[in-house]
Amino acid sequence: MSPPDARLYGYARVSTTDQDLTLQREALIRAGCTTIREEKITGTTREGRKELRILMDFLRSGDTLVITRIDRLARSVGDLEDIVRELQAKGVALKATEQPIDTGTAAGKAFLAMLAVFAEFETNLRKERQVEGITRAKAAGVYKGRKPSIDAGKIAQLRREGLGASEIAKMLGIARASVYRALGVPPTVTGNAAS
Repeated sequence: MSPPDARLYGYARVSTTDQDLTLQREALIRAGCTTIREEKITGTTREGRKELRILMDFLRSGDTLVITRIDRLARSVGDLEDIVRELQAKGVALKATEQPIDTGTAAGKAFLAMLAVFAEFETNLRKERQVEGITRAKAAGVYKGRKPSIDAGKIAQLRREGLGASEIAKMLGIARASVYRALGVPPTVTGNAAS
């Protein structure tokens, strides 16, 4: 049984600053959330998502975290599983207003598990198709792979012109270690020859 002070807490997220949170906010209010945390940040990882972290730290046993859709909470199966495990360990339910997800019910838990399985299946299929496409392109001689992001020729030219590794790195917008690698100089070497 839920404690008498258990509450519904809403979480709304969009990926970019030009997207609007109004529809999510309104749906969470209709669902009974009195406290809603919002942020405009990518959902591919939890890194940098301060509002979600505040909620995760604040939620107590018997509370429910309410979202509009599961993709507002996580964009990867692994991240979703981590969040759900953390919520379950605290005795907190997860509910979505636009999907039949409610980890406070057996059916809601089952749907969430199936959703995760299908999402992982789709990801694996996409990877397989990508590998098949690359294999076909290589066989046809049209696959060249990713272009190198470091122009070793340009680095060598700038070095011949007397520029040091730090100057070259700054000029090309790359790490100094990349300059050292391109020049074949160990990054621990100091002095005029590598600086």
